[in-house]
Amino acid sequence: MILHVKPSRLDGSLAVPGSKSHTIRGVLCGIMADGVSVLKNPLESDDTRAAAGAARSIGAEVRQFADHWEIRGCGGKFSDPGKTIDMLNSGTSLRLFFSAGARQDFPLSFDGDASLRTRKMAPLIRTLETLGCVCTSTEGHCPVSIRGPVKSGRAFVDGTSSQFLSSLLFSLPFAEGEFELDLELLNERPYVGITLSWLDFLGIEYEVSPDWLHWKIRGGQRIAPFTRAVPADFSTAAFPLAAGVLAGGEVRITNLDFSDCQGDKAVFEHFRRMGADLESGDVLTIRGGAPLRSGTFDLNATPDALPIMAVAAAYAEGETRLVNAPQARIKETDRIAVMARELPKMGAQVEALPDGLVIRGTGRLHGSTESESCGDHRIVMALAVAALAAEGESAVRDAECAGVTYPGFFSEFQALGADFRLS
Repeated sequence: MILHVKPSRLDGSLAVPGSKSHTIRGVLCGIMADGVSVLKNPLESDDTRAAAGAARSIGAEVRQFADHWEIRGCGGKFSDPGKTIDMLNSGTSLRLFFSAGARQDFPLSFDGDASLRTRKMAPLIRTLETLGCVCTSTEGHCPVSIRGPVKSGRAFVDGTSSQFLSSLLFSLPFAEGEFELDLELLNERPYVGITLSWLDFLGIEYEVSPDWLHWKIRGGQRIAPFTRAVPADFSTAAFPLAAGVLAGGEVRITNLDFSDCQGDKAVFEHFRRMGADLESGDVLTIRGGAPLRSGTFDLNATPDALPIMAVAAAYAEGETRLVNAPQARIKETDRIAVMARELPKMGAQVEALPDGLVIRGTGRLHGSTESESCGDHRIVMALAVAALAAEGESAVRDAECAGVTYPGFFSEFQALGADFRLS
């Protein structure tokens, strides 16, 4: 599917969908409870459908309604699906559900699409093997399998992706034994914060050092069914934010909760530093037209923001550095390499660093009909936003992947005035 974009002016209001990170964690917690749990306002997308499908495969019941999901859990005691579980393109679901197999005495196997098969699993596998699990993989990637039971002990955790630690924190409290985990570094710390918000909400006990590099977890814990609302997704909100700044008008986002622990709310402060006209309150109001300033931004806690921050930097005057996000290279794509290749097609000057990008902005871009999303949802949405403010028409290939996290991206932006056409 190709997205055709013409320069547009956006005005109006929208509500961004629920958090992918919260929704997937909520499904996983639901299957660990014994009874019916309720997720209010979950994200309905390809990635969260992968999580719901995995839950059904191992014996849980997931009923999906328009405004809530009901999950009848199995107390963490899974049924043998007798087949490989398809995680589609969801790296978060794959990694979180993989460790959930550590307490089972039968193998659980996982696979996904071609993109998911590029996502690293070897670091998580090494930790679980240290703790007694039997794992198989394809050179550290999908297809993968795990068989428990996990055993008490101490293990090293690779912190280059926060998902390795989060996966273990959702699994080990329900296993038998005592566990200690050590890290040398932890990227994407706010995503672990989302995990801890769920553990704290459910009463799971753990001990952690102030730097979050040393953990003690008591196994054998149990949780009761729960009801919890899923907050709006700040990672997704970054796209209407940038579109309002670059192509507004006046755009209002009606459902953001800045008290939530999602790290990507920092992107709003990044845009303020760049000179964006934002007014916070019950509704976030974005007024376009303000010239953007360059700067240096540490994206270690918010690597998913790198594509849209690169777009904003291309429209700013001067040199912007997006740094300390090496993990952006191991997402659905190597996002550093892809943005360094795609933005110059629109006239940007971009230099790739090992851990980020240097963008020398000129305040404007021109359209490109040769843009490639590489099947990455955040790339296609970032390039679409870039095209809204560019001079001339643009086209972005493989645009359907936006549905991974934002199924309503095209229609909701069209309602604001975006000249989007799909072919």
